[in-house]
Amino acid sequence: MKQKYKVLKFRALLVLLITLPVIGLSGCQAIADIFKAGVWVGVIIVIIILAIIFGITRMFKK
Repeated sequence: MKQKYKVLKFRALLVLLITLPVIGLSGCQAIADIFKAGVWVGVIIVIIILAIIFGITRMFKK
């Protein structure tokens, strides 16, 4: 039983180690694409994201 738990734990760790860099690299690619489109597009996207976060937090405070 302990051996089976160790194998599952190792597989979960392996999946995590493979998944995290892929997510990080795709995030960097998105940022690079935003700056290719222009700084103002990036600024507008950040403002929209902040407005959405602000709206969600106000919704939960009520």
